[in-house]
Amino acid sequence: MDDRKFRNAMGKFATGVTVITTELEGEVHGMTANAFMSVSLDPKLVVVSIGQKAQMLEKIKASRIFAVNILAANQQELSQIFAGQVKEKKEVDFDRLEGQPVIKGAVAQITCEVVNEHVEGDHTLFIGKVTNIYLEDHDPLLFFNGQYRSLLQQEKLVQP
Repeated sequence: MDDRKFRNAMGKFATGVTVITTELEGEVHGMTANAFMSVSLDPKLVVVSIGQKAQMLEKIKASRIFAVNILAANQQELSQIFAGQVKEKKEVDFDRLEGQPVIKGAVAQITCEVVNEHVEGDHTLFIGKVTNIYLEDHDPLLFFNGQYRSLLQQEKLVQP
């Protein structure tokens, strides 16, 4: 199967948008990612998937910490900044949670310590033990079929 067909199929899965952040030698690094999921409730674990060519890969390997910032609907520009889609240098002001840099106004800020990593294909999966969470009440930024989307209030589906 060709790569484009695979990418198109994966794009049919609607996801939230996150920015993964870490700090190394006093410098904050971040990247936009939608490859994030919860793994376990006990212990509380999450996973992020980082491409082998991403600059963030070596940063997380060295720092052994990361934060997952689930972006709010009004934070599309931040997603684009950390995806390298905004060419002019923009300053991002970070908050702190557990001493780690996190994005202000995110729906959720989740700090983690790396407990394991697995190389799979052209990505490394980092398993993170959750050390703290901060939540805000905003609608999330969504991504579907190659485009940013927002959550519209609709009737709740009837449960069977």
